[in-house]
Amino acid sequence: MNIDEGIFRSIGRTPLVPLHRLFKQSSFDVFGKLEMMNPGGSSKDRSALNMIREAIKRGDLNDNSVVIESSSGNLGISLAHICRYLGLRFICVVDPRTTEQHKAIIRSFHGEIELVTHKDIATGEFLPARIRRVKELLQNIPNSYWTNQYGNPDNYRAHELTTMPEIMDTLGTVDYLFCGVSSCGTIRGCMEYTRKNNLSTTIVAVDAEGSIIFGGKKGSRHFPGLGAGVVPALYHPDIADRIIHISDTACVKGCHDLVHYESIMAGASSGGVIAAIQRMAASIPEGSTCVAILPDRGERYLDTIYNPTWIEHELNKSQLDSLEAQI
Repeated sequence: MNIDEGIFRSIGRTPLVPLHRLFKQSSFDVFGKLEMMNPGGSSKDRSALNMIREAIKRGDLNDNSVVIESSSGNLGISLAHICRYLGLRFICVVDPRTTEQHKAIIRSFHGEIELVTHKDIATGEFLPARIRRVKELLQNIPNSYWTNQYGNPDNYRAHELTTMPEIMDTLGTVDYLFCGVSSCGTIRGCMEYTRKNNLSTTIVAVDAEGSIIFGGKKGSRHFPGLGAGVVPALYHPDIADRIIHISDTACVKGCHDLVHYESIMAGASSGGVIAAIQRMAASIPEGSTCVAILPDRGERYLDTIYNPTWIEHELNKSQLDSLEAQI
């Protein structure tokens, strides 16, 4: 199985685009790292490629393996298209928050969907229930392999080896890096790179309100891919220099701002990252260089973020009035 040919050669080297219009009134520069330009449509292509590549090198994967993973959507798509090229069977364990678009794309790459419909009793979260289902499948399917994005160091090493070096090679200096968190793969990899290279970059973790990754109060979250109800194994106490919690409404507004000012249609976590920069704007020193990692494509959220009917039904009246006043 050759992991370094074909479509895999187009993973990474995504563009950094100056967001001059969106931050026109600011005294600092913001660049968006367009991870949606990866062939699988998200930053998860990097993690999926590295986890599969290293598993092949170790001998954990062979031509007859069945790859299994729990995903809210994007990693599932990335693994599905990589496994399709390699001719491997892939099973993705999801829950009801995974969008229909994400599931349809996974199926289009011949991936199989296992839907977990009941939350874990002890935690009230879907993630432990999804992982429990993964372990059941591993026991029942011969030659199966779990990539385990939540605890596999090859997840974050992908970003240590590619994402952050690409940013530094292009800009030379980065004063602030804004990164959404969920499995903590992207931010952990960027943190490892900055610490090992003694960079002065301030890493800002953008988390969802209702997420407990950084000790926040558990609550409901509409969007997959931002925040978590369980602290991931890749979490590290020094993973970020600053943490900002963003509401669902702020995520939606950030996405609409990206479209309105920059003609960039991105996913929910990208909107959260933009909202975090807007919130911090007054405290960012003049002349600073900021990077916003924009993880995925917005087309996967046409039924939610970009659907006025969904917004009206899912956001409460005060949130809706606030949003409409700003977009």
